[in-house]
Amino acid sequence: MSINLTPGADDLVSPHLPTTGDAVVAEVREGTYGDAVTAVEPGGAEFIPLSERHGVPRTLFGTWMSPNIEFATVFVGVIAVAFFGQSFWDAVLAIIVGNLLAAVAHGFLSSRGPGFGVPQMVQSRISFGFLGNILPAGLNSVTAGIGWFAVNSVSGTLALNALTHAPDWACLLFVWVIEIGIAFYGHNLIQLFERWMLPFLGIVFLLASIIVLSKSHLGAAHTTQGFGGFMLTVGAAFGYAAGWNPFASDYTRYFKEDSDRTHIGLWAAAGLFLSCAGLEIVGAASATIPGSNPNPTALFTSHLSTAVADLTLIGIALGSISANILNVYSGVMSFLSTGINLPLKLRRAIVALGFGSIGFVLALLAVHNAGSNYENFLLVIAYWIGPWLGVFFADWLLRRGQRVDGFLFDRHHRPWAGFAAMFLGMAISILLFSNQTDFVGLIAKQDPHLGDLTFEVGFVLSALMYVLFFRLSKEKISEALIIPD
Repeated sequence: MSINLTPGADDLVSPHLPTTGDAVVAEVREGTYGDAVTAVEPGGAEFIPLSERHGVPRTLFGTWMSPNIEFATVFVGVIAVAFFGQSFWDAVLAIIVGNLLAAVAHGFLSSRGPGFGVPQMVQSRISFGFLGNILPAGLNSVTAGIGWFAVNSVSGTLALNALTHAPDWACLLFVWVIEIGIAFYGHNLIQLFERWMLPFLGIVFLLASIIVLSKSHLGAAHTTQGFGGFMLTVGAAFGYAAGWNPFASDYTRYFKEDSDRTHIGLWAAAGLFLSCAGLEIVGAASATIPGSNPNPTALFTSHLSTAVADLTLIGIALGSISANILNVYSGVMSFLSTGINLPLKLRRAIVALGFGSIGFVLALLAVHNAGSNYENFLLVIAYWIGPWLGVFFADWLLRRGQRVDGFLFDRHHRPWAGFAAMFLGMAISILLFSNQTDFVGLIAKQDPHLGDLTFEVGFVLSALMYVLFFRLSKEKISEALIIPD
């Protein structure tokens, strides 16, 4: 049996299509899982058997709304005004631009999940090969499974600390146990948890948003950093939302092969855009309200009545958990996508424990300097995701109309074009345009009014270089995948 995963076609699994030319046998996820919620998901980053497929596209709205209804999202808007010197309305425009770019990419990436039946970073092997894919998959496993995990754990910790006044370490431990427990069980429990959280988180943050907007002074903040601050805000908003892009197909690969790709893309993009842009705008508004507190979470809730503030703090803690179960799960998927072979039936679950433990230590170290750490982390995320997206989408267009499914599991597929284009795109854009506290690029240093153009330049450069390198490399353009009986 073969599957047709031709980009630009329907990406449907079909046992009736003939396999011609080179073909590779798929690595199929072992075990029985189906739609069971209390069972631990077996296997790792392998192809999901057709008999195990389930779910409907509309659930993606909750999958991507819930993890972003948290204070980490709000704080992106706060730093737009407080750190990047934007007026409220300039911040709103930058937030919309950054999130729209990330949401569109997210929709396209999500739509490929049912056809390929593998995690997002396994799909990255098409353009990067098995060895070259270590670059993006390795970066994502670190930034998601450890970095983002630490960032969101800090958010939940600060919320519980403000609510209970318990020690930071105790609040962090409480959040960590729940996050790791759900991530250990895997895909089905994660999806269910996100759906359960959406009504509560949506209502609580809607109430908080109405109160904050009613108390804000939208005309009080004035732009002090001009275009540079605007582009920094675009980069931060994009970096936050695009941080989910390398996860996209992880949560659509269990859908049936004939699921509507348009519906998948729209539901995923809508959930991501509405949650991120909405709460970031509220965060920008909150930064126009006078006040000070070393705990940014406590400062935000200080504008609310006691009852709403307490509910919001609970919501922030639950929102951080919603985000982190995705971070750990997809961080592990990326780690396993590097080709590391762990001969364990529960390898995904076991690696999740390891990633979560490292993230716990980092969160404990970062909890007392959350603001500046978060600003720098958001920009670093955009630095590598921009070039990766440039290569991924350029390859998608270049191979349009071709069978590419065989490259997913071909360990001899070792093209150099993807790795070279992404690496050079990152290096050049960072050296020239990075504008961070710890490092300022050559061009950004000469003209700081440009802000931080690293992810935009990295995306364009990597895409153009990949097209050139792809032509020069004369690599095999297509390869079929065979699903063993």
